[in-house]
Amino acid sequence: MKQKSVLIGMSGGVDSSVAAALLKEQGYHVIGATMRLWTYQDNDSAAHEGCCAESAVEDARRVCDKLGIDFYVMNFKDMFRDKVVDYFVDEYIRGRTPNPCIACNRYLKFDAMLKKARAMGIDYIATGHYALIEQDKNGTYILRMSKAAKKDQSYVLYNFNQEQLAHTLMPLGGYNKDEVRALAEKYGFEVAGKPDSQEICFVEDDDYVRFIRDYSGYEPKEGDILDINGNVIGRHKGLIYYTIGQRKGIGAYGRPMFVMKIDADSNTITLGEKGMEFSDELTACDVNFISGEFLADIVNVTAKVRYQAPPAPAKLIPLDGGRVRLVFDKPQRAVTPGQAVVFYGGDIVLGGGTVER
Repeated sequence: MKQKSVLIGMSGGVDSSVAAALLKEQGYHVIGATMRLWTYQDNDSAAHEGCCAESAVEDARRVCDKLGIDFYVMNFKDMFRDKVVDYFVDEYIRGRTPNPCIACNRYLKFDAMLKKARAMGIDYIATGHYALIEQDKNGTYILRMSKAAKKDQSYVLYNFNQEQLAHTLMPLGGYNKDEVRALAEKYGFEVAGKPDSQEICFVEDDDYVRFIRDYSGYEPKEGDILDINGNVIGRHKGLIYYTIGQRKGIGAYGRPMFVMKIDADSNTITLGEKGMEFSDELTACDVNFISGEFLADIVNVTAKVRYQAPPAPAKLIPLDGGRVRLVFDKPQRAVTPGQAVVFYGGDIVLGGGTVER
């Protein structure tokens, strides 16, 4: 039987490094690849230690050398700028809160990289994500939550289609982070103790306001802060400084207040008192169902409105135009336009979409 080949995305971190080693142990012909997406020098900024940094490329190269596998650097800068960075900036200017990791997974890691691999005659792609890919008895590919609940990354993977799942491997889905670090030490990887990346990879020091201003030339404009009755109660310093549910940096009002609405058309933000930041329903657009079949009937699901949120019981109601409505059993805090909502049946990811309102 011909040895199956796999192109694994290497970030220079511990997860993708261990994933590569596991795949080699499993008998695959493994090829490492780092996607060159962004460098801080593009904006005349200082070097940054993150998955887009030059140091990450060198870390990945050293791991591949140690494993004795080929290593490539693939230039996806233009696509990353178009599909991730421009989207990120535009959403903030529109008063919405984007999720660039989901966009990167959707357009680059599991679309562009897979197309590149297939063009090279490679059977699969792989990443170090914590999730499980399986095939059910009907031959349909399914995406499951990681067995390590604290590391589960299924929330950012809901855009998979059947073709992509059929050609993607995720060897870390059955491990927790401590086990992965222990394996990295066993393999002798220098990155075994490397900390997890926390920030948005292309935003230096996590200062996204400065990034948006420097990158786009956009200058935030002051505007009115309103209460829920439309009364002016203060002034804001620019919409990109705020997100739904925010309670710090909005001024003092003698009682706890939260950002409830951001309106780019009127350049206003609306505040509400404690308790008002909860919603029991939402509408989502640009919905993807992993099975490839759009929902036809109302179903009971659990849904996550943020990466770290626990799945909450809800009714999923199909709407026209590739949209859905979710009605939660219990109100959810800070449901944010622009963010993702992901729905599950047990530990299986059914799909997800972008919160519209």
